[in-house]
Formats: sequence, structure tokens, C-alpha cells
Amino acid sequence: MSKKNVTIEEVKEKVAAELEKSRKIAEKELAKVKKHLDGTLKTVDTYVKKNPEKAAAVAAGIGAALGAAISLLVSSNKKK
Repeated sequence: MSKKNVTIEEVKEKVAAELEKSRKIAEKELAKVKKHLDGTLKTVDTYVKKNPEKAAAVAAGIGAALGAAISLLVSSNKKK
């Protein structure tokens, strides 16, 4: 069996190449997510304009739920 001697520079080059590939993949995925988010935001904006009362009710419900959850977390921390 022959053992290939690998230098630190070769390892650095391989790691750098893999990092570059990963960065390019991440950038492509980020672009996809941004495109999807833009579409979703347009849909939400259209819904809110057509149904302002429902949108306000949903927002109030979410706010109340978050407030209750935070209140429970704060009160449980005080008991400890």
C-alpha cells in the first residue's frame, strides 16, 4: 500500500474549494427563499387589503397569544 503525503497547503486548498461550493449553494438557496418570501408577502398584502377586519383580528389574536406566553415565562422565572 502506498501512502500519499498530503501537505497542509493541499488540505487548505481542498477545504477552501469545498467552502466555496457550499457558499454558492447557500447563495442559491437564499435567493430561492427570498423569491418565495416576496411572493408570500404579496399574497398577505393582498389579503390584508381585501380583508382588513379579519387581518386585524388575526394580528390581535397573535399578539394576545404571544403576550400570554411571555407572561407565563416571566412568572415562572420569578417563582424559581
